[in-house]
Amino acid sequence: MKVIHAISLLIPLQLLAQFGCIAADPAPVLPETCYLFSYFVDNGQDGLHLAWSRDGLKWEALKGGQSFLAPKVGREKIMRDPCVLQGPDGMFHMVWTDSWHSQTIGYASSKDLITWNEQKDLSVMKNEPSVQNCWAPEVVFDAKRKEFIFFWASTVPGRFPDTDFGGKNDGNHRIYFTTTKDFQVFTPAKLFFNPGFNCIDSTVMALSGKFYMFFKDETKVPRPMKNLRLATADDIAGPYAVDTQPVTPPGSWGEGPTALHAGNLTYLYFDAYTKHHYAALRSSDLRNWEDVTPQLIMPKGIRHGTAFAVSADVLKRLLDMK
Repeated sequence: MKVIHAISLLIPLQLLAQFGCIAADPAPVLPETCYLFSYFVDNGQDGLHLAWSRDGLKWEALKGGQSFLAPKVGREKIMRDPCVLQGPDGMFHMVWTDSWHSQTIGYASSKDLITWNEQKDLSVMKNEPSVQNCWAPEVVFDAKRKEFIFFWASTVPGRFPDTDFGGKNDGNHRIYFTTTKDFQVFTPAKLFFNPGFNCIDSTVMALSGKFYMFFKDETKVPRPMKNLRLATADDIAGPYAVDTQPVTPPGSWGEGPTALHAGNLTYLYFDAYTKHHYAALRSSDLRNWEDVTPQLIMPKGIRHGTAFAVSADVLKRLLDMK
């Protein structure tokens, strides 16, 4: 027995774990509902990144911070502002900004966020040949009409001249949309949201039978606003009425908002781009907001993306990737 004990002390611990003599590091116990954040880094040239969280405050990059999907479509082949939605059938649908200046947005779908179907560049503004851009697209599901709504920010030269200020108003964007039931046939693009001023980066959250649109007031002249606003509607398709009070103060220079309802709280994340970090607000009533940025932990280099809930099974497969 003494000889056996002496020999066993020479066996490396990793081999003991391999043969089941001691326990390996246990897999994390995941809650039934987990949270993912789709985002890009740098200019979006390496594609889709994902992070996960249990509580909406501490986010950890998946796959060691590597890209899950490289961009292959669009004039400039970038993947900025990735928005991911899980449809009623469980399929994940993603749209993104594929170029700085184009008539298209990128689109791809996946069953598990790991293996993706062929990417497409959707000519969503082909009926507006003079359009300058299609930025920060989002996709939501309209349960009432059983169809998907894509919406994004575009500048159409000569439109909305009252807020153009001689071309000095950073593009003078408005929010346009198209709908589809099968991701093959799309309705012609139309105006979705016009708050009466230059706006970009709209995102919609459904809560308690109402719909909440967070967006950026992109006004630069006659004085910079560059803050986040909230609009509400009784129907996901609108019309949306803009709240009189902004969510963030004028001149706060935040963009790329995304909202996540977790428990009894709503988190509003955004890119504080002039300060080079992400920020977050938290609210129980969507009127009074607490700044929780000091508690927020985000992956290095994270830029404009989307927070969404997934099942523990979906997350486990992502955690298993190396």
